[in-house]
Amino acid sequence: MVRPRVCRRIFSEPVVTYFKPRGIPLSDLEESILTLDEFEAVRLKDLEGLEQEECAKKMNISQPTFHRLILSARKKIADGIVNGKAIKIEGGYFIIGRGFRHRRGLQR
Repeated sequence: MVRPRVCRRIFSEPVVTYFKPRGIPLSDLEESILTLDEFEAVRLKDLEGLEQEECAKKMNISQPTFHRLILSARKKIADGIVNGKAIKIEGGYFIIGRGFRHRRGLQR
């Protein structure tokens, strides 16, 4: 039996959800899609500088799951930068905020 997926907790949504290389028309670009839970993992680990264990606890997931999430996010960001792809932030499996006030994200 497959273990049920735990909803990841995020605390902030991005202000900007799309980044693209300058000077290349949007129609000519491939996209690298970063989910909101991956965005949150990068924000907590790389921007706030928290330890993985603390990040995982904040997101309500295990440390190995957080590790896989951050690796996936970093790979997508690197792919966008190195290969000149647009980076779109959308989707994921998450709840926003604490307690009962939350919104479920889309699963991609």
